[in-house]
Amino acid sequence: MIENIKILETKVLSNNWYTLKKVTYEYTKKDGSIQTQSREAYDRGNGATILLYHKEQKTVILTRQFRLPTFINGNETGMLIEACAGLLDQDNPEDCIRRETEEETGYKITEVRKIFEAYMSPGSVTEILYFFIAEYSKEMKITDGGGVAQEEENIEVLELDFSEAMSMIDNGQIKDAKTIMLLQYLKQHQIL
Repeated sequence: MIENIKILETKVLSNNWYTLKKVTYEYTKKDGSIQTQSREAYDRGNGATILLYHKEQKTVILTRQFRLPTFINGNETGMLIEACAGLLDQDNPEDCIRRETEEETGYKITEVRKIFEAYMSPGSVTEILYFFIAEYSKEMKITDGGGVAQEEENIEVLELDFSEAMSMIDNGQIKDAKTIMLLQYLKQHQIL
């Protein structure tokens, strides 16, 4: 068990797209010994994600887009099916996810329900992700979605049967952690 932490040095290694820092710290262990370690942490800000669902149709809205890190790590096309998500920037999580939902999926939603928050990769990334769900209907569709052109987002909007989406986890078509967590939440709580 760690008793207390003292940051000794923080060095910025990269501040391009986001910030990569090397942090040297010491901590006093329960037995009184002091240990010094250096670790790198990637700070990309905090984010929010949402799963839109239609209770009567038993469908969900997901997106498909190119994700370079998955391509580098063996995803042949780099395309990833995932729940709508985005960085908070200066917004609170609820405002962020409403904005991102409209930009990415074309649905203008008002009622969102926060279900939990989670660190997605706490060994190297500082981000905490706020998870939401919301019901959608055809009337809420105000644009085609697809993302913001100046951000070079090429997002395909997918409306899938819930059972098909769950099968896509089993067959490896859905490999995105946040999406799996949201789909499992709907199943666990018998929402769909």
